Amino acid sequence: MAGRRRWSTEEILDAAAELLRTSDADSFSVRKLAAALGTDSSSLYRHFRSKTELLRAVADRILLAAMDGYRAEGDWKQRITALALRLREAFGRQPQLAAVWGRYASSGTGSRMVMEEVLQALRASGLPDEEIPVRYHRIAVLIAALIASEAGGSTVGPEEHEQGMELFRVAVLGADPERFPALAHFARDVRPLGADRRAAFEELLEAQLHQIEGVVRARQ
Repeated sequence: MAGRRRWSTEEILDAAAELLRTSDADSFSVRKLAAALGTDSSSLYRHFRSKTELLRAVADRILLAAMDGYRAEGDWKQRITALALRLREAFGRQPQLAAVWGRYASSGTGSRMVMEEVLQALRASGLPDEEIPVRYHRIAVLIAALIASEAGGSTVGPEEHEQGMELFRVAVLGADPERFPALAHFARDVRPLGADRRAAFEELLEAQLHQIEGVVRARQ
């Protein structure tokens, strides 16, 4: 009787990414992945010591894809903005994995490439070295949070989306003006969270970069 097939690390990651397209990190398990591959969990633990390590590796492949073909161009703000938009686009194609990245992060080559570019750009901004790690962390948290938030909305089905929009309209347009005077006043102009996501993404990132620019100018 022939032995079970030996799966490569890349094949395991391919299967994990495919499984995560239709599930999430909470319901994902090494056991389910092993079943999809027609093998047992022990064979996968030869490649990854834990579910968390496996999920980090899957997320890192998204970062690698985002960095593929990237070239540092423009000033430091343009570099960080371009990189952030590439990450947004990459996770937008696989939104289920955005939550994985936000929750588990990654520690592979893709992660190091992203970190290196942001740190290099911050150095080019004129910030003193002692302030760069803190500023880097704030930018990383902001980008990951925005991408994960946007991805969460994009995985909602059409019917669920329409139900959510109807609830939004009822909550806003039906607000009691005596109890919620400001909400009633702006009701027809307030937009749901899903509107103009890219514009919001760019404006929030720009505000963070503008703050850094202000710090640099003050020191000069």
